[in-house]
Amino acid sequence: MMHPISKAIRIQTDRTNEMEHSSPMFLTSSFCFDNAEDMRAAFADETDDNIYSRFSNPSVQEFIDRMVALEGAEAGFATSSGMAAIFGSFMALLKSGDHLLSCNAIFGSTHTVITKYLPKFGIEYTYVPADKPEEWEKAIKPNTKMFYIETPTNPGLELVDLEAASAVAKKYNLLLNVDNCFATPVNQRPIDFGADLVVHSATKWIDGQGRVLGGVIVGKKALIKDIYLFCRSTGPALSPFNAWVLSKSLETLDVRMERHGNNALQLAKALEGHPKIRYVKYPFLPSHPQHRIALKQMKNGGGIVCFELAGGLESGRKFLDSLKMLSLTANLGDTKSIASHPASTTHAKLTEAERQAVNITPGLIRISVGLEHVDDIIADIRQALENC
Repeated sequence: MMHPISKAIRIQTDRTNEMEHSSPMFLTSSFCFDNAEDMRAAFADETDDNIYSRFSNPSVQEFIDRMVALEGAEAGFATSSGMAAIFGSFMALLKSGDHLLSCNAIFGSTHTVITKYLPKFGIEYTYVPADKPEEWEKAIKPNTKMFYIETPTNPGLELVDLEAASAVAKKYNLLLNVDNCFATPVNQRPIDFGADLVVHSATKWIDGQGRVLGGVIVGKKALIKDIYLFCRSTGPALSPFNAWVLSKSLETLDVRMERHGNNALQLAKALEGHPKIRYVKYPFLPSHPQHRIALKQMKNGGGIVCFELAGGLESGRKFLDSLKMLSLTANLGDTKSIASHPASTTHAKLTEAERQAVNITPGLIRISVGLEHVDDIIADIRQALENC
């Protein structure tokens, strides 16, 4: 049987009469039919013929099929962004009166959706610590329907034990929904540990060059069908152009993530013990509190390194302003290394108490480690540290 990485690379839209080697791009809003009966059958869902690119498109389907192969899933659906994927996975499968259990360390926009918008639809939520499985079961209610987790979490790099999460979900008949953005499917496959759904912001490592937006949801076929029907009507469709870019990016995802992970580990080791840093956090560092879990469920530690500056908020500002090579931008997962200050950017909408609860301190710095030579990444960060 072909390895998932090889399978994802070789999956391709059927060749046209031009016999192209690289997949063509289907930039079209709609599709034609030979006759009225074929059109009727397509609209009646009696065939899988393409109708409209909000519903399906060959370029989008190739990206989906490649992600399904990498994650070991049954089916998938692609969306216009990672947040569209997360929101779609909630709204298609939860209803008024349901309860969502979520780890408390999550992306800032996901936090906004859960706390501000889900309650408007009558959906309750409870946050639980990502790293304390003993507290998960205590928060489950009779109306709990889904357990949503990130691992590693954004930005604090806490890990959720996927085996433990799956055991709890199965015990209480919950849907286990995992954001696998930070790890990517080449470093971690949540479905192998029992996840029902996996969501991604394809904008990040999957694209890998900061070019396009995209999202994807993969998982059990019956669940994906419900998500497809919801998204088909509400419209968060992935553009064919973005899908083509993301599909091509998957061909190099494995080799890119190997380099990102190697660079990140070397950077983390180089920064440990620095006098201006309180701690460094990276899943494959032995000092990480959940290092054992990382070794169990991840191929490498991914491309994100976090550290806490001893000088707090003001040191964080001075550090960012002193960087010469690293970029200051709202993205991560790029070929170029990126530095950010979560407390004032991605997680600024959280209250101070909420940030403290998930270890987002005033001096926390998140580095998205790129593909530059690791010596240059380390040198730029070290010289910036001297100025804070």
